[in-house]
Amino acid sequence: MTAESVEHRVEWPVPPQDGYTVDDLFTLPDLPPHTELIDGSLVFVSPQRRFHANVIDLLVTGLRSSLPAELRVSREMTVVLDKRNGPEPDVSVVRADAITGPGQTSYQAEDVLLAVEVISPDSESRDRTTKPHKYAASGIPNFWRVEEDGGTGRPIVHVYELDPMTKAYVHMGMHRDRIEVDKPYAIDIDLTAVDRL
Repeated sequence: MTAESVEHRVEWPVPPQDGYTVDDLFTLPDLPPHTELIDGSLVFVSPQRRFHANVIDLLVTGLRSSLPAELRVSREMTVVLDKRNGPEPDVSVVRADAITGPGQTSYQAEDVLLAVEVISPDSESRDRTTKPHKYAASGIPNFWRVEEDGGTGRPIVHVYELDPMTKAYVHMGMHRDRIEVDKPYAIDIDLTAVDRL
């Protein structure tokens, strides 16, 4: 190695013996955008694909179009489930009184009425199993899992509601061209509109 060549090294954070906490998630310097905390481990996400970004835009716009005054829609905000879990749903519907100002970086699980995850190849397992299980255990009443239809490139939305007895989600339906539901409020979104984004 010559004096002119420089070796590029990445300094990865070394986790504490018992793993990271939500406090660490908000105070560690230089974390990549959209870093999540799952079971005390930091999870870094891959660059977003066009499908993922467009579906988030479509859902945020659609959810806001009939939003009651006491609710708000946010994209990509950390939800604190407990001391060791701070996932970042792609879209969340939260109580308006949970909004503290423009510098806010997270919501508490009890303030979230709907968590939405748009599946990406790097997050498929977390979005299908780990995160829904944790959202349900934290009492978030509604969950949507959105996947890409391989034939059309459009979103397919799987709708789940929390069973309060089992603290697990129950699959309530699958929506392809339009999602029309009444929980957490009356929602009607044309999913084919993603073609125009």
